[in-house]
Amino acid sequence: MTETTSGPTGRKGKGSRKGLKIKRVFTTAGTHPYDTLEWERRDVVMTNWRDGSVNFEQRGVEFPTTWSVNATQIVASKYFRGALGTPEREWSLKQLIDRVVGVYTDTGRKNGYFASDEDAEVFDHELKYALAHQLFSFNSPVWFNVGTTSAQQVSACFILSVDDTMESILDWYKEEGIIFKGGSGAGVNLSRIRSSKELLTSGGTASGPVSFMRGADASAGTIKSGGATRRAAKMVVLDVDHPDIEEFVETKSREEHKIRALRDAGFDVDLGGADMFSVQYQNANNSVRVSDAFMRAVETESDFGLTSRTTGEVIATVDAKGLFHRMAKAAWECADPGIQYDGTIQDWHTNPETGRISASNPCSEYLSLDDSSCNLASINLLKFLREDDTFDVERFTRLTELIITAMDISITFADFPTEKIGETTRAYRQLGIGYANLGALLMATGHAYDSEGGRAVAAAITSLMTGAAYRRSAEMAGVVGPYDGYKRNEQAHKRVMRKHAAANDDLRTIGTLEEPIHAAATGEWAECLKVGERNGWRNAQASLLAPTGTIGFMMDCDTTGIEPDFSLVKYKKLVGGGSMQIVNQAIPRALKNLGYQDEQIEAIVEYVAENGHVVDAPSLRPEHYEVFDCAMGRRYIQPMGHVRMMSAVQPFLSGAISKTVNVPEEATVADFEHIYFEGWRLGLKALAVYRDNCKVGQPLSTAKTEDKAEERTEAAPEVIEVPRPVRRRLPKKRPSETTSFSVGGAEGYITAGSYPDDGLGEVFMKLGKQGSTLAGVMDAFSIAISIALQYGVPLETYVEKFTNMRFDPAGMTDDPDIRMAQSVVDYIFRRLALDHLPYEERAALGVLSASEREAQLNGEDPAQIAAQVESYSQSASTGAATTESAPTAPAEAEEKRAPASEGFVADAPLCITCGTKMRPSGSCYACEGCGATSGCS
Repeated sequence: MTETTSGPTGRKGKGSRKGLKIKRVFTTAGTHPYDTLEWERRDVVMTNWRDGSVNFEQRGVEFPTTWSVNATQIVASKYFRGALGTPEREWSLKQLIDRVVGVYTDTGRKNGYFASDEDAEVFDHELKYALAHQLFSFNSPVWFNVGTTSAQQVSACFILSVDDTMESILDWYKEEGIIFKGGSGAGVNLSRIRSSKELLTSGGTASGPVSFMRGADASAGTIKSGGATRRAAKMVVLDVDHPDIEEFVETKSREEHKIRALRDAGFDVDLGGADMFSVQYQNANNSVRVSDAFMRAVETESDFGLTSRTTGEVIATVDAKGLFHRMAKAAWECADPGIQYDGTIQDWHTNPETGRISASNPCSEYLSLDDSSCNLASINLLKFLREDDTFDVERFTRLTELIITAMDISITFADFPTEKIGETTRAYRQLGIGYANLGALLMATGHAYDSEGGRAVAAAITSLMTGAAYRRSAEMAGVVGPYDGYKRNEQAHKRVMRKHAAANDDLRTIGTLEEPIHAAATGEWAECLKVGERNGWRNAQASLLAPTGTIGFMMDCDTTGIEPDFSLVKYKKLVGGGSMQIVNQAIPRALKNLGYQDEQIEAIVEYVAENGHVVDAPSLRPEHYEVFDCAMGRRYIQPMGHVRMMSAVQPFLSGAISKTVNVPEEATVADFEHIYFEGWRLGLKALAVYRDNCKVGQPLSTAKTEDKAEERTEAAPEVIEVPRPVRRRLPKKRPSETTSFSVGGAEGYITAGSYPDDGLGEVFMKLGKQGSTLAGVMDAFSIAISIALQYGVPLETYVEKFTNMRFDPAGMTDDPDIRMAQSVVDYIFRRLALDHLPYEERAALGVLSASEREAQLNGEDPAQIAAQVESYSQSASTGAATTESAPTAPAEAEEKRAPASEGFVADAPLCITCGTKMRPSGSCYACEGCGATSGCS
């Protein structure tokens, strides 16, 4: 985007420096960038799916016709400033972009970044073009604050510090609260605080960091509930050699046991439930900072010393492998703690003379000095894939240098939540350029995400981005000087630049797509080292990979951050309301690149639209299945596939990668140990692993009933004539039971009528207002099920077919035995199974009560628990009808139900704004409905 020249180096004598010479790449002189787009007026009306109430309404907003309805809604509702219904309210994307870019351009002009006013105008136009065309986006605080009367906060990521004094601990509470109040998140390392095994100067025993975590957690929970723009997010880190490390590791897993006990006792422990206040440590992500020495001790099964915070002496030893196992077990139980690899982090640190990198932001991608911040921006990679399926290296490089220039300018005018953070950030000028849509780019070009070719493409793009960013940083240093802390850290910074360049030299290309990208990256790193040797660098850090939650939706990205595609079928919002199901547009492009003809592509796309996966798609060769593997679905990417992708790009990033590796429910503690160990071996800086349903919720089951069906088939005698089934009606007076329920906020009732001596005979389900279409459909469904039961269809058949069926409303329930349901139908038939099927039948179908699951978790026999429950034993003789009375209707088409191995999103939280289930976005969650996030940018 910008071709630049720079004048002499030096911090003083600004008048003698030439500034940056900006060349047009996207724009044309005499044509305003907005005139390259077609614009239209739209009405934005966002409703709550539960009750239809209006959450947000602004009519007549102006957006390009190329922007989706979803992007329009998110930008209008979140980023437009001014009170609704007043003339001051922004109503056009042009106003929003003008507000932000105007501040960047004016600040750059006043501070000597540009060679002339003409160059400033070109910078202004190029930046506006890139934003309006969705080529990239700044992080959310920029859109919230820049150009408004609010503080000009541009950073989304913060790191704090805590020393071993009460004053410092109380300052931590205050500073964290200020950051949370603005809707951002912060991380902190508590390892300087003396342990509970050490003495105070007064002679008493210290409380230890875990004790002080309680106060910070309560503060975060209170401020989060105050209705900030986004949920508060926080990271707490403890070094592995801290004497309280074992208590820290199990902090959240113990609380998870408490939640289960409260749930089973009937307390309200739903998300935001009235009784959740007694559960602690739920507002933070916890991570253990492990050293290379510790990991080597794990590898050799050696002892490891825990050191005093006051004397530095070893005061206890632990079995390293045993402690590592406890970390993995705790994460297996509740997803915490994650791991941060200290050796790798410090090895790539550009400012070690100033201080160590002790902590990260809540999503683990920003790793830098204490009391610092980072502003982020992400590039939409798919915008640089040409029609001929080559990557536009030149435009990508120019956009990178334009963004880095703008991001550095923002530090000049930015405000910060505390003076300490402001001082550090202005002195080191940490930036976080990254990208989104990598998964979509790989699929569109026919690359499997988990493949050597896919990793080579990702690595080459990341190397080019960071090389161009640091080269531009060196050019800016020649214009406005290097960062204040550069001279002190000059040798270390140069060493890290050489490490990046060496990693680029070691990168091996496989296909034709990445060859020119890698060649350009090699040139950028050579120029970066040359110019940096002369000028130094303007920025201590340049790149990382953020989750790109809200801004990913703003750019209409198919995939966020480094993530693969979520699924092959998506839902697209329509301008007039409602939505339509569409097959990912990357699929036909991928098929074309793989050599398929138009007729074959059309047939495969039609198959995917109907089935949601590519297995057995007509004409599709099995060796191409892997190209279409997604984060969830019939074929999902294996956990180590995610780790290997992270490892491929990590050497080309200043920071780290926001990503959680999802594993299926049946994953073992040993699997966690393997993933965490491989993360260290492969050179990652941070890693978190999440097991599906590890939080309190209804477990999914992989139990199958094929074997039982086969046994019945083999035992059945040969029948020449099959008698017609006979309906057995219920008596006029029969026992029944009514159960009220709530699934994802939708309330309803189940009334189950039984034969006096022989099991379930009718089911009536109520959901929705009387007279509504939904209520009518549920009545009809109830009658159909009831008649079939009376004709002898086994209840277990319905349970097998309808459990795990996935559609909205879904989410948390008010049933202590079934904490999470994939849909109302999923809940209903799980409840019926618990009430009317014997334990053996339910266990085969994966439906267990809370007490049975607890027994299973504790290594006990759930069958003994079931035998003690009188209601189950009474219904055991009637709950499973025999196949002799089953009807012989033709086999129905298999209903679409999600296998237990699919998804890995059962525990995703519900959006606090609109109530829909969120989806993973890096190590956070993002809502596709309204753009709300759980802490990401």
